[in-house]
Amino acid sequence: MVAPEEFRRVLGHFATGVTIVTTRDADGRPTGLTVSAFCSVSLDPPQILVCVDHKSQSYPALRDGGHFAVNFLGDGHEEISRRFATTRLDKFDGVAHRLSGHGVPLIEGALAQLECRAVSRHVEGDHTILIGLVEDARNGAGEPLLYFRGKYRRLG
Repeated sequence: MVAPEEFRRVLGHFATGVTIVTTRDADGRPTGLTVSAFCSVSLDPPQILVCVDHKSQSYPALRDGGHFAVNFLGDGHEEISRRFATTRLDKFDGVAHRLSGHGVPLIEGALAQLECRAVSRHVEGDHTILIGLVEDARNGAGEPLLYFRGKYRRLG
């Protein structure tokens, strides 16, 4: 088998977009984390998946919750991405957001957003694959924030 460090190094050669997955915990507090393991699953019905580390502070809320949002980050959101990649509990302090009709936090100024209902969860290794049925979608303008070889990148 490949060692975890080598696997991470090789995976770093795959450029990804950067998202923040948000929800609310059992006490109604907003919670979220930076996720690059995101992709579409199906167009009909519209479904996506995100992979969530079991050590993440937001994992219990995503494991047990009904709705979540995927906020696609734009090229000006590196600081927000770094903030949500930490274990700090005050991730939303100073971050402009609003609650959606489904009650999940949406980050203001995101490049695009998907509101999802969790329809299945699959535990694989140290992550859970969360499948979401997309119930609402919106997009804005701008360029994406990318991640490649351990660094944030921009198009061009």
